[in-house]
Amino acid sequence: MRSRSFFSQGIAMSIDQISLPKGVGPHATKLLDAITGASTHEELNRAGGKAEGFVLGLESAKAIKSQIAESLYVAYDDAASNRAGELKG
Repeated sequence: MRSRSFFSQGIAMSIDQISLPKGVGPHATKLLDAITGASTHEELNRAGGKAEGFVLGLESAKAIKSQIAESLYVAYDDAASNRAGELKG
């Protein structure tokens, strides 16, 4: 099983440590897993776009505060950057 951790600003964190509304956590984790498990750059771009849209939707619906949205954006962006580096070889 892949780790759901990401590294941001010198602190290892996890999606599970972000305070999300009930029922949102599993979806957030699934999107992170899609990013970290992408086997091609195309899959990575698609997964990253879905994650960004997910956060934007939550934020637009006012289901999460902007600070939580930023934490999710950072988590997904860091995971995507790390995965892109791994895919380069």
